[in-house]
Amino acid sequence: MNELPRTIATHWGSYQATVDDTGRARLSPVPEDPDPSLIGDGLAATVDSDLRIRQPMVRKSWLEKGPGHGVRGGEPFVAIDWARALDLVAGELDRVRRDHGNQAIFAGSYGWASAGRFHHAQSQLKRFLNLIGGFTYAVNAYSHAAAECIMPYVAGNFFGLQNEHHSWPTIAEHSELVVAFGGMPLKNAQVNSGGTLRHNTADGLRRCRDRGVRFINVGPVRDDVADFLQADWLAPRPNTDVALMLGLAHTLVAEDRHDPAFLDRYCVGFDRFLPYLMGKTDGQPKDAEWAAGITGLDAGVIRDLARDMADKRTLITLSWSLQRADHGEQPYWMAITLAAILGQIGLPGGGFGYGYGAVSAVGDHTSMIRWASVPQGENAVTHHIPVSRIAEMLENPGGQLDYNGKALTFPDVRLIYWAGGNPFHHHQDLNRLVAAWQKPETVVVHEPWWTPIARHADIVLPVTTALERNDVACSSRDGFLLANKQALPAFAEARSDHAILTGLADRFGCSDAFTEGRDEMEWLRHLYDISRQRAAQSGFEMPDFDDFWAAGRLELPLPEQPKVFLDGFRADPKAAPLDTPTGKLEIWSDTIAGYGYDDCPGHPVWQAPYEWLGAEQAARYPLHLVSNQPVTRLHSQLDHGPVSRDSKIAGREPMTINPADATARGIADGDVVRVFNDRGACLAGAVVSDAVMPGAIQLPTGAWFDPATPGVPGGLEKHGNANVLTADRGTSKLAQGPTAHSCLVEVERFDGDVPPVTVFDPPEILPGL
Repeated sequence: MNELPRTIATHWGSYQATVDDTGRARLSPVPEDPDPSLIGDGLAATVDSDLRIRQPMVRKSWLEKGPGHGVRGGEPFVAIDWARALDLVAGELDRVRRDHGNQAIFAGSYGWASAGRFHHAQSQLKRFLNLIGGFTYAVNAYSHAAAECIMPYVAGNFFGLQNEHHSWPTIAEHSELVVAFGGMPLKNAQVNSGGTLRHNTADGLRRCRDRGVRFINVGPVRDDVADFLQADWLAPRPNTDVALMLGLAHTLVAEDRHDPAFLDRYCVGFDRFLPYLMGKTDGQPKDAEWAAGITGLDAGVIRDLARDMADKRTLITLSWSLQRADHGEQPYWMAITLAAILGQIGLPGGGFGYGYGAVSAVGDHTSMIRWASVPQGENAVTHHIPVSRIAEMLENPGGQLDYNGKALTFPDVRLIYWAGGNPFHHHQDLNRLVAAWQKPETVVVHEPWWTPIARHADIVLPVTTALERNDVACSSRDGFLLANKQALPAFAEARSDHAILTGLADRFGCSDAFTEGRDEMEWLRHLYDISRQRAAQSGFEMPDFDDFWAAGRLELPLPEQPKVFLDGFRADPKAAPLDTPTGKLEIWSDTIAGYGYDDCPGHPVWQAPYEWLGAEQAARYPLHLVSNQPVTRLHSQLDHGPVSRDSKIAGREPMTINPADATARGIADGDVVRVFNDRGACLAGAVVSDAVMPGAIQLPTGAWFDPATPGVPGGLEKHGNANVLTADRGTSKLAQGPTAHSCLVEVERFDGDVPPVTVFDPPEILPGL
């Protein structure tokens, strides 16, 4: 065995890699991690699996007949050499930009491909494409698109605010009550963009428990709050959180438990919102009885909760999942309004927060440095789309889309270039996407394994994993810098994204500009030196690169005082204004009202989702689908690994159903079931448990898309991919975010011959032509 383990940085944690005499790698969590994720085992187990892509591949019909021919997702591939592959890709890029303009190239490339700062697939790809004239791009994130758009109008920049949230020590010391809308599941806190050295969320929550903080989990899944917290569980109908918040707010105002002084000094627009809340504008007070009729909760429970929130130091938290629903902007806007009515924003342990439990770093008590990253350059193309509108863009070239106060025009995309990520996991209504995905003339994909996006490509370029390259990893909130040292040689003919794009840049005569004359290690040294300069400006001296690389990691000193969210704003709102149009919390937004959107007016409102248990569709599809994040993987990453595969039931993704709903349908533990609606159908393995409320089912996202009829939309999905069921429509004209959590389905036991799962078998590979 190697004497010194090399540390490997991933989005789900940091691991020590040891390599035996046969060249097999093993990953073990770093000793500093108090709550390591098991997901890492899948990386070492799959680095040389049968699903690894050995050399460049081209879809048969595309190679034989040219761009635009054949069926993506349903054909064999032909193995070719690197020189020919790069010539084909360069030729297509040049043809498309020459004949149709650079806006006809779409580089969505959404995903969590690398925790490293240098081998960050999206940055590398966008840097290259910007050097050859640019590309159409996507904005916002599937995780929190609606929140990203609404927050700047209401409280400030989404990311800037989240980075300043109360830390766990502050919550433990000062909070008395945490009302967690959507929970704060530990399974989600396994991951962190840029990686993590220590998973601190569980320890932070235990510290809160030990100090007597009471938690209330508001959502359809009991396990969305750690069991050791012994949280109270309120299970309103899914997607009715805004109605519940309005009922709480009405009680506070009607019983004079609100804070008029706070609303007057720190907020604008409460006077515009109050008539709606009290029923003056529409004749319907948003009181507890009204909220009870929508949420299914008892009116007395709603009133008692409002009183408890007023009597205690209360923190209102929101999961990211809450805003991935129809009108997803409203829960965040209304929660901030509710916190403002309580008047505790800016006090230690009070106010609001979001993303606790969504990723590991939220709540960490750490210092921050603005680490350097690969510069992407300037994009000469201005065309862009909200991240979740890909299918609509491909279907409707030249069409218009309202988005965040602007009218966007969809480009006529002829080429998709994807490096990192899997839209056949992230996107909604995959049957729609399969059809739309056939429209471009060429799709180029970088992938290590035969994932669903690789199977739906024309040209597939094999890339290395974190075990096969050097990098520097870090997180903006985790307080560390990690040397990711290559542990294994590149598999077969795999190359890094940087090496691939250097080869393409050479064909366009811009390789010097792309590489700036640096190789991999010289880039790492360059990025480190920039970060070192920034750290020095913040009063922190970092060692030189050679000492850092030898040590393998660098940790920042802890701040002297735990974070108190918005304490400066509360102390002096004029000296420390918010980053909103008025500098205050905006309960009413003149800007949003000026857009004239009927689905997002000037203050927070209850608008019934297009699909929920109170809709007409519930007569046909009486179960609300909760397609949350999985326990055993990050999105769809390493679904083919042992950790994820071991969790399957009859080879399918587990689906949890309440005993009452299971009994009514004759479903037992371990049954294969068919989950369906008008958009699609998939098979899953049943888990019968009261951890999910009656009227809801839980089917995590990320099972690799495995259609019975590859390349043809509408057939049965065999593996349990929830996104064949979800609707592909925007949250509102403001954000156009994804609405996966507004989805009704029905479930039945599958009694026929169960088709085999085939997505873990490589596609047919033909010898080179």
